[in-house]
Amino acid sequence: MKIRPVILCGGAGTRLWPNQKKHQTKQFIDFGGWTLMQKTLERIKSSIFDYPILSTNLKYLKQVRLELKKNKVKKYKIVLEPAKKNTAPAILSSALIKDIPSNQPLMFFAADHLVEKSHILNKSIIKNKLNLDDKNLFIFGIKPTNPSSEYGYFLTKKVKNINKVTKFIEKPKFAKAKQVIKKKGYWNSGMFFLRKDSIINNFKKYQPKTYRSCLKSVNKAKFKNSTYYLNKSSFLQSVEKSFDYAILEKTKNINAIKLNIPWNDLGSWNEISKIYKKNKS
Repeated sequence: MKIRPVILCGGAGTRLWPNQKKHQTKQFIDFGGWTLMQKTLERIKSSIFDYPILSTNLKYLKQVRLELKKNKVKKYKIVLEPAKKNTAPAILSSALIKDIPSNQPLMFFAADHLVEKSHILNKSIIKNKLNLDDKNLFIFGIKPTNPSSEYGYFLTKKVKNINKVTKFIEKPKFAKAKQVIKKKGYWNSGMFFLRKDSIINNFKKYQPKTYRSCLKSVNKAKFKNSTYYLNKSSFLQSVEKSFDYAILEKTKNINAIKLNIPWNDLGSWNEISKIYKKNKS
């Protein structure tokens, strides 16, 4: 069974534009002939992946379709959120659509991250595919290049050749970040790898209200032009929470895949300036 990539592309990118009502979202910014969304779509053209599912909202539907057309992605499904509820409901509702079998491995990508050397990432996905079950999940850690307060970190311990996550540290101050790196902490990249039945089991256990509302929202969704229009009244009943707070901080069954590859979430102008130092063109 091929891996189904799910691209989360509904973020507003407000960190780059504080106090501005009108701004361009990070995943659609033209960085000189390329966008982060384009790079993400290129990443999933590997033979290990099935066609993508894209989670976004009505505001960005036109831009998402434009990116798909520009990058010649002919087969896809879009899951359209009727309101912003953070990443937990977005991840769950994308996984609940009917054409995904319950043991389907799902790989969640953020559309606004820059990931290089993706062949190394893909190798690690294939290697860990057989370790997925109906309760566990894998998160991808990036070896830090410097102590940064921009990112969350995690610590691990080795259990039977698998890196078990023992602790999360959310965006620590600079001095604390230095200590975390000394303890071999990794950046939490926000990429997740797990099966559909694991997502369902974890939400049923830790976020039952969100599970019920998202399930209703998907079951009552209208489907047109490869797009699921989620039911608004049901979706609004879900709890607004990030996947990290809703699931990662509650479940004990998290494993890490550690990567030493160039990665950046381009969340600040400082980080954006770094990519231009590296690539002047």
